[in-house]
Amino acid sequence: MSLTYYKPTKDKISTFLPLGSFLIVLSFLDILINTFFNFNITSFLSQKISYFFPLIIGFIGFYLIRIEFSGIKFLDKLNKRINSNNFNALLTLLILFVIIKSILPILNWFFFEANFTGNSKEDCTGNGACWVFIKVWFNRLMYGLYPDVEQWRVNAAFIILFGLVGTAFFVPQKIKKYFLIFLIFVYPFIGIKLLSGGSFGLTYVETAAWGGLSLTFIISALAILFCFPIGVILALGRRSTLPAIRYISIGFIELWRGVPLITVLFMAAVMFPMFLPDGTFIDKLIRVLIAITLFEAAYMAEVVRGGLQALPKGQYEAAKSLGMGYWRMNALIILPQALKLVIPGIANTLLALVKDTPLIFVVGLMELAGMIGLAKTNPKWLGMAMEGYVFAGLVFWVICYAMSRYSQNLEKKLSTER
Repeated sequence: MSLTYYKPTKDKISTFLPLGSFLIVLSFLDILINTFFNFNITSFLSQKISYFFPLIIGFIGFYLIRIEFSGIKFLDKLNKRINSNNFNALLTLLILFVIIKSILPILNWFFFEANFTGNSKEDCTGNGACWVFIKVWFNRLMYGLYPDVEQWRVNAAFIILFGLVGTAFFVPQKIKKYFLIFLIFVYPFIGIKLLSGGSFGLTYVETAAWGGLSLTFIISALAILFCFPIGVILALGRRSTLPAIRYISIGFIELWRGVPLITVLFMAAVMFPMFLPDGTFIDKLIRVLIAITLFEAAYMAEVVRGGLQALPKGQYEAAKSLGMGYWRMNALIILPQALKLVIPGIANTLLALVKDTPLIFVVGLMELAGMIGLAKTNPKWLGMAMEGYVFAGLVFWVICYAMSRYSQNLEKKLSTER
């Protein structure tokens, strides 16, 4: 009998589709029962065959339903996306089986066997995560060593910030620019003064006590605020027709891009004070913030330069023909188009900046990851590193995902493609 007899075709759909669907359902049923109920329905087979049985029958099932132009919209779409050939079918099965096999241990560790109540390590009796560790240390993970009685100032600073940002989305366009000017040029001084104190009846809190997630937000927000305009200026400088400006910009960018961030932080926190005149003091947090800002500005400059180079020469010539000067041309014509083209690259650079903030731990500043590193060395909580870093990873993922979604929405909003 010819092998073509077994090739799934539209005229044999009434035979192949039910049989293939049955085998796929059976394969997933086998692995689900095995994973969640620890019962093997193919225990009568040898161990090796039994282990790969769901994969084998699932693969056969996908082959049987691979019917070209079946006339069934769902089936045609399924075959086109994940079952177009044997390799795609096998890869789909492997991915789904790995997910199913992994989900139960993950759920057990996160929820079913985890401990949520208690006040000490002794209250963690299960085999899952000890979220009691996060509960006990939550205050420090949020505020670092900031005095408990003064933590309302941190809350107030961020409530004002989020209130201003949220309001800026709903105010009329004419007023929005004033909100942005206040948010960029005025609020940072208000927020820093509120956090540091020393006047208006507020107790002074040194920056060494700042820490936790609040410090992560502070450094990330200020570095983003300053590195973007510096990066734009450097990108324009690198494309300047004036040799002095161009070579200075190139030298700055290549210098900062060629040095690891951890080295930059060490130089800013430890080495730089040695070169200051006697009696001169610059706070460590400010030095670290400047270092991160300049480091990320070099990467931002290259991203913006890519957008500038992508614009056709006609845009520059058209702007000049209207009598525009250099700065007006760039502000009104060139930069709006260039920045729109590189929104994904800008977002990627800013995401990297946020995820680079844990490196400040090596110079003694205790942001979120640093506080977790400090907490896990406490004799009463030894062995709790996993829970701490999983919590930090989830927090950073939420922050970065929110930034990523905003950049995608902004890209769609500014898109001129139809």
